[in-house]
Amino acid sequence: MTQNTASGLPGHLEPAYRVTDALDIDYYEVFADIPAADREVWQRARAYGESVQAELTQAWDEYRYPLQVVEGLGAAGLLGDGVEHPDVELLSPLAAGLVNMELSRIDGSLGTVLAVQGGLALRTVALFGSEEQQNRYVKPLAAGTMPGAFALTEPDHGSDSAGLETQATRQTDGSWVLNGTKKWIGNGAAGGVTFVWARVDSEGAEDHGGVRCFAVPQETAGYHGEVIPGKASLRAIDQAYITLTDVTLPADAVLPGTHTFKDASTVLYATRLGVAWSALGHATGCFEAALSYANQRKQFGKYLSQHQLVQERLTRMLSELTTMQLYCAQLAELEAAGKLRPTQASLAKYNNTRLARRIAVEARDLMGGNGILLEHGVIRHMADIEAITTYEGTESVQALLIGRDLTGKSAFA
Repeated sequence: MTQNTASGLPGHLEPAYRVTDALDIDYYEVFADIPAADREVWQRARAYGESVQAELTQAWDEYRYPLQVVEGLGAAGLLGDGVEHPDVELLSPLAAGLVNMELSRIDGSLGTVLAVQGGLALRTVALFGSEEQQNRYVKPLAAGTMPGAFALTEPDHGSDSAGLETQATRQTDGSWVLNGTKKWIGNGAAGGVTFVWARVDSEGAEDHGGVRCFAVPQETAGYHGEVIPGKASLRAIDQAYITLTDVTLPADAVLPGTHTFKDASTVLYATRLGVAWSALGHATGCFEAALSYANQRKQFGKYLSQHQLVQERLTRMLSELTTMQLYCAQLAELEAAGKLRPTQASLAKYNNTRLARRIAVEARDLMGGNGILLEHGVIRHMADIEAITTYEGTESVQALLIGRDLTGKSAFA
């Protein structure tokens, strides 16, 4: 921790602030009576996350992806993300959400590792893969020993991902040739497997024009993944720019359960709720850091927490944080009952990412100059929230999905 070491000089008495410890603020006791099994998984996530917290802070500063954290998450049984499969430890919707929340509270890149490896890659093959594909990929993806990527977004098709242009052409012998580009693909250059979504270009075939997914080992000839440089957010995990140049795949590389873009959307809907939990984790980290700081920092002869304005700001942040907790808890109940609708997940992402942004801004400002130090966490959360606000559908896209559900009319261009 940063501390003024100029002993004996005026102004040297500033303490080393401790602001990243969990406070478990739960004002409405939303998570007070959760099942013991869910709480055990939550504590497991905290124990692992805190064990790598210092390493991830340094990696974020250095823009470096410590791939060993993926395997560490797998060894701790934290990559399942609620995916139902015999080879994956089954977590309840609440437990899966709490894991996401806790990892994101500790470090946003860690939460995104879970979203990419478990929420996207593992879920894709578990839902849509053949028995052979599941036998090949599910265990190593869940164990974190094989990095997994989900390649949907393209340079020209982000929010408009339904318009993807990457082509998959079926050959006369049944094999496939892929050509196209993908962008912002987590784990896309990590040396594992990429599940590539492409549009079928096979005139006369029943699936011509359809959207299918292909398992592409990253060592395949013609596959090139390049880490995107210069990110100011989620700097301890890599996203890649991928080019697919005449990538030839066997007939059984296609995931047989995929046929249309709706299949990709099934995966995205599930991870959208994960983003709401992740936003809650970020907001919790920011609020608890601000509260801890206010109780340690003195100005004008007393602790910040003794100032009326500071207490009002803490109360406002708490009200927003509690709203986020209630959203997540209710949606976990709906999901467990099989009643969760996609637009309900969209509303949770829309609400929680917006509130997380506001809490981060308030916390950073309350902490003054100390709020921009990486060791205090808030500025890192603030930057990382910008990424989760965008991925799995921007705020505007969520609003259009919800608006269409409310009015029965589509306003997409």
